[in-house]
Amino acid sequence: MRVLFTLGDPYLPQRSGGAQSSTDQLVRALLAEGHSAAVLSGLEGGGWVELYSRLQRRVLRRHYAVDRARGYPVFRTWDPRDAGEVIRRFRPHVAVVQNDNTGRALALARSFEAEGIAVVFYFRNVDFEDIGGDPASVRSAAYIANSRFTATSCRTAFGIRPRVIPPLVESALYRTESSRENVTFINPVPVKGLEIALGVAGHCPDIPFVFQESWPLSPERRAALEARLADLPNVRPQGRTADMKAVYGKARFVLAPSLWQEAWGRVATEAQFCGLPVIGSSRGGLPEAIGPGGLIVDAEAPLAAWVAAVRRLWDDPAEYERLAIQARAHAGRPEIQGRQQLAAFLDVLRATVSRGVSRASARTAHLLAMALLLV
Repeated sequence: MRVLFTLGDPYLPQRSGGAQSSTDQLVRALLAEGHSAAVLSGLEGGGWVELYSRLQRRVLRRHYAVDRARGYPVFRTWDPRDAGEVIRRFRPHVAVVQNDNTGRALALARSFEAEGIAVVFYFRNVDFEDIGGDPASVRSAAYIANSRFTATSCRTAFGIRPRVIPPLVESALYRTESSRENVTFINPVPVKGLEIALGVAGHCPDIPFVFQESWPLSPERRAALEARLADLPNVRPQGRTADMKAVYGKARFVLAPSLWQEAWGRVATEAQFCGLPVIGSSRGGLPEAIGPGGLIVDAEAPLAAWVAAVRRLWDDPAEYERLAIQARAHAGRPEIQGRQQLAAFLDVLRATVSRGVSRASARTAHLLAMALLLV
């Protein structure tokens, strides 16, 4: 099959995050199975990607630019709502439309539907107000959700029943033995629980923390964070990296005090592949991702509860080893194993394409019958 993934947000390397990483690894898994895959994404200013895109669009007089820096085509544009040009160039059998916060997902889906392309909505968050309308209005679409929490939210909001397929996390990219030197907090931004992480670090001056950047920080936000960390010598900030093995290779456990309604919690899966427990909030699907391999703290709990959980895993070797064993076992559950996830994903795609072919055949037969009657 020829599969086109869409993201209204910018894509790697301009923007990194769970959706981008999961898409990249799913594309690579499809390529390894002999399928063709590409990504259609938004674009943002700055860096070689934007410069290359601007030059290519100007010289070739195209609405989209395309690059293959990741080993497969990535189509980039400022406003990816009308996919006609990409459809003509890539000729997909099916479009996997992933929701984001740009408000473009529904418009994109309708663009594909108008061109006779099968559509699969892949819900990666529950910010449904950002979809741009009701996805159930795309009558031919199929639906995937990245967690039971997300699927339940979709049923409540739209009356649809997505198939649950957790994000594909390629274990080989993360699995490593750890020296267990620090507490790692990934993505130091407010919605991911920055204030809680700062508070815990301040109450545990004997524990080394690493604050690992994930979403790009603006110069202003980075300066503000560095000012806050000036009074916390036990916290070391680290810039963005593609080598997460190096990050997890020094972590004792991961702190994930998110305030956002997490649809899944990819960092929990990555960490548990390394046998690292996770202390996370009760938000959204994060408890589903952590399971028995860590501790869940109520999102509304006072700071003292977070401090107590961190001290419990740092100070009690027996409790730490118990949860580390549970984390590794949880990472071995069948539903997050790559081959099983890919098989489930392909089942949805094939069924959706097959329904589209059947509908097209029925329309052709109907038109033929009408023509014969007129004769």
